[in-house]
Amino acid sequence: MTNSIGEIRDADFMFVIGSNTSEAHPIIAMEMKRAVKRGAELVVADPRSIWMTTIADKHLKLTPGTDVWLLNAMAHVILKEGLCDEKFIEENTEGFEALPEVLERYTPEEAQKVTGVDAAVIREVAIRYATTRKAAIFYTLGITEHSHGTDNVYALSNLVLMTGHLGAASMGLNPLRGQNNVQGANDAGATPIFYPGYQRVDDEAVRKKYEAAWGVDLDPNPGLNLNEMMKVAGTTIRAMFIMGEDIVMSEPNISHLEEGLNNMDFLVLQDIFPNETMRFTDVVLPAACFAEKDGVFVNSERRMQRVRKAVEPPGQARADWEILVSLFAAAGTPLESQTVSEIFTEMTSLAPKFAGITYEHIEKLGHGIQWPCADDESDGTRYLHEGGVLRGRGLFTAVEYRPSLELADDNYPLVLSTGRTLYHYNAATQTRRAQGLKVKQPEAYVEMHPKDAGRRSIGDGDWVDVVSRRGTLRCRALVSKQVQRGCIWMPFHFAEARANLLTIDEGDNVTGTAEYKVCAAEVRRVTGEPKPTRSSDREVEFLPGSFYRG
Repeated sequence: MTNSIGEIRDADFMFVIGSNTSEAHPIIAMEMKRAVKRGAELVVADPRSIWMTTIADKHLKLTPGTDVWLLNAMAHVILKEGLCDEKFIEENTEGFEALPEVLERYTPEEAQKVTGVDAAVIREVAIRYATTRKAAIFYTLGITEHSHGTDNVYALSNLVLMTGHLGAASMGLNPLRGQNNVQGANDAGATPIFYPGYQRVDDEAVRKKYEAAWGVDLDPNPGLNLNEMMKVAGTTIRAMFIMGEDIVMSEPNISHLEEGLNNMDFLVLQDIFPNETMRFTDVVLPAACFAEKDGVFVNSERRMQRVRKAVEPPGQARADWEILVSLFAAAGTPLESQTVSEIFTEMTSLAPKFAGITYEHIEKLGHGIQWPCADDESDGTRYLHEGGVLRGRGLFTAVEYRPSLELADDNYPLVLSTGRTLYHYNAATQTRRAQGLKVKQPEAYVEMHPKDAGRRSIGDGDWVDVVSRRGTLRCRALVSKQVQRGCIWMPFHFAEARANLLTIDEGDNVTGTAEYKVCAAEVRRVTGEPKPTRSSDREVEFLPGSFYRG
C-alpha cells in the first residue's frame, strides 16, 4: 500500500476495483465513507452490486474477468485526451514508449462490447481520475485472484504512473490486506522467493549475507509457491507443516487436494482451533492466539505495531515462535534468538527496509512505525515514493487482455465467483464459533439473478446443487439482483458447503494465485427439503430464511 489509511478521508477521487470494502475491510471503508461525506467522488468497479455501490457516484458493473479491458480503455482515454503527466513520466518512469501501440486498440467503444460498461462512463471516469490530483486506487482479491491477476495489477500501475498520482498524500496504488498480519507475514519472508524485507533468494549478495548471519548454506533457487505446493502434495511433497491455515477450506479444487493429503506420509498442523484440515493430520500443535502472546504485527499500511500478551494461553497452547524454537532445538539446530525482541531485532538488522525499527523505537513513538524506516530517529514513511520512485524508475508494463481460463458454456452456463462476507472471513475457523455471527449468517448460499433462478424454477431460499467440472455442493439459493444475469456468487466460509470444491486450481503464471473469481458452473433445484452434505461433524445451527441478504 503506497499510502496510509488515515489519508483516505482527504482523497478527492477514489477508484475501488475488485474490493468489497465495506464487508472485507470495514475499517478502511469507514474512511471512504468519511471522504464521500466530505464530497469526494467514489467510483466502484465490481461485477456485483455491493454496499459500496449504494454510495458511489458511478458503479462500473463489468463482466467478471474483463478488468484489463476496462483499465486499458481508461488508459487509452487518458493518452488520447493528453492528460498524461509528461514531467512525472520523463523524470520517474521507464517503458512508457511501449504503451501507445497496445492501448490504441482498447477504445471505450470496444471495451463496452467486452466489459458491458458504457463507453461514455469509461471515458468520464478516466478523465475524472486523470484530472483529480488527490486520486487514489484501491484493490484487493477481485483483481489478483485471476489467471491474469498480475496483468490486472500492471494495468492499474500504468494508470498511476501515467497520471503521476504517486509520492504524495491521499493518492497512490493501495492493495488492501485481508487479515491483521498478512502484510507482516510477507514482510518477514513467508514467500518462496524472498528473505525478510523483500530480498530475493536468488540474489547472491543477499544469500551470502544470510549464510554468514545464520551459519548455514542456503539454496539459491526460489521455492514453490502455494498453488504449486498444493498440486504436488502427496507426490513430490510427502510431508507438510501447516501453520494457521485451513487449506481444505481455502484452496481451490479441494477434491484433488484431499486426494493428495490422503497420500502424504506426514502432516503437522499448528493452529488455535480445530479445523477441516485437521482430519488429515498426524500431529496437532496447539498455538496461542493474538491475545496470548507478544510480538509485532504489520497492517495494510505497512505499520509495524506491538501486540502484547493479555492472558496466558490455555492448556498446552504456546506462541508460534516458541513452538518453532523448540522444533529447531529438537532437530539439533538450536537458535541463538530466544525471545521475541531478539527475533525481531535479527530480522530488522538484516533487512534494509526495516533497519531503523526496533522494539524500543516502537515503544518510544507509541503508534507503530511504517516501513521503510532508515534509522531509529525516523517516524517511518507515511506514503511511498516521495521525491521519486523507490526502485529508481517506475516500470510501465503494456498488457494485453487474456480471457479467463474457464468461461461459461452450454453445460456450465453460469460464471461463479467467490468472496468474503461481513460476518465471517476465510475458513471461518474463528468466526463460526461466535454465536452472534452464526445468528447473523448461519448457512451457506449461492446468490443468483431472478431471471436465472426463474429459468431453473428456483425460488428464494430453495435448496440447490451448485455444480462445476470439479464437484457438486448443496446450499440455499439467494435470489437477488446484486449479481448480473449469467453470474452467481458464493461465500467460501462454510464447511458443509465448501465453495472451493468448485473453483479451478489453475492460476496466475507469475504468482500462482488461483482463479477464484471465474469458473464455469450450473445451479440445479433440489426437490423436497434435503439436508446439506457435511464434510465434518462440526455443529452448525441452520435457521431457514435467515441467511445473509447483503
